[in-house]
Amino acid sequence: MTYSTTLLIICPLIFIAGFIDAVAGGGGLISLPAYIFAGVPIHIAYGTNKFANCIGTSVASVKFFKSGNIKVKPAMISAVGALIGSWIGAQLVVLLDEKYLKYSLIIILPIVAVFLLFNRNFGQENNTKDLKVNKIYVSSFVIGLIIGAYDGFFGPGTGTFLVLAFTSICGFSIITSSGNAKMVNLASNLAALIVYLLNGKVNFSIGIPAAICAVLGNYLGAQLAIKNGIKFIKPVMVFVIILLFSKVIYEFI
Repeated sequence: MTYSTTLLIICPLIFIAGFIDAVAGGGGLISLPAYIFAGVPIHIAYGTNKFANCIGTSVASVKFFKSGNIKVKPAMISAVGALIGSWIGAQLVVLLDEKYLKYSLIIILPIVAVFLLFNRNFGQENNTKDLKVNKIYVSSFVIGLIIGAYDGFFGPGTGTFLVLAFTSICGFSIITSSGNAKMVNLASNLAALIVYLLNGKVNFSIGIPAAICAVLGNYLGAQLAIKNGIKFIKPVMVFVIILLFSKVIYEFI
């Protein structure tokens, strides 16, 4: 496959993935398969994907931060938890069979999708008045730890689960939860990227054009999410959940 053909396949899909990821998480469900479909070797695909994602996610994070839709301290605490959790999850890979997690997702994902569709008030506004600050910090750390472990063990849909957790447990609005999820994702992506860079697993000739597309997608997605709020974010979240559910089912066939 020629270089131009490779970019022709990858770049539009990375733009779409960045757009979706900025809004509701889950962009990796599209971006990583894009590299593999274009014939990029699997380890290079992972490293190059992380490179583009880091740059794209940083743009979305800045956009959410400037709009006031990130709770910085809870996000940073959650990021620390995610780094620890991701390491734990990576260790669990050698001990447990991921099929049991997939069985759980087959049950959980449709329930979450139905909940989002029929609970109109979910994540409509920040509702943290009944929670003490310390409780929010502890909850944020636990969210990062558990979902970080999921990310290290399995991965797809991590950003979406972060948004759901910040909204349902910490009481953040769905927009604020999306912003916080970006910061947590950025921290875990940077940690992984360093490993890939040190091992020479990033193809910059593909990664730089992909990163530009990721930036454009993330910027547009974040802008629309901030402008339109929950009425825009929730349908995208449901789409990501359906996409993840389809992926899990497909892997069992």
